[in-house]
Amino acid sequence: MADKQHAYGVKVIWTGNTGQRTVSYRAYSRSHSILACGKPDIEGSSDPSFRGDPARWNPEELLLASLSACHKLWYLGLCAQAGIVVTAYEDDAEGTMVEEASGAGQFTRVVLRPRVSLALASDRARAEALHHKAHEMCFIARSVSFPVEHQPTFVDAQPS
Repeated sequence: MADKQHAYGVKVIWTGNTGQRTVSYRAYSRSHSILACGKPDIEGSSDPSFRGDPARWNPEELLLASLSACHKLWYLGLCAQAGIVVTAYEDDAEGTMVEEASGAGQFTRVVLRPRVSLALASDRARAEALHHKAHEMCFIARSVSFPVEHQPTFVDAQPS
């Protein structure tokens, strides 16, 4: 079977021209909008450490959210295929970025901490193993150059 290609497109529009344009580092806002056809806009900025608006999403948070969401989507799909019944899933993901003296930087580590609620008859050992498989399959995790770890915890679903 031939490899499939998928193309994605977004538009990022800088909305932070305060009238002074970029005459100096402090003269402009880092605000921008991220648009994709048929979807709600995402209001973005830079991290507050880099003069960004803390009320808006920054690229670092969006990268972390992408890693977490990709892992979750693969995990739930693999569980469904394996007959593991997940009743709830949430992830408290954390990432570490190092900023160098030059101002450049990079993520050095991301840890996903999914909390998975399983139906009582589900095989916990298999459910845990599927996190490893989800990590191997996640498009986003496979595309980054830093380690993406996962530390799942499991709880029994509450009876309805």
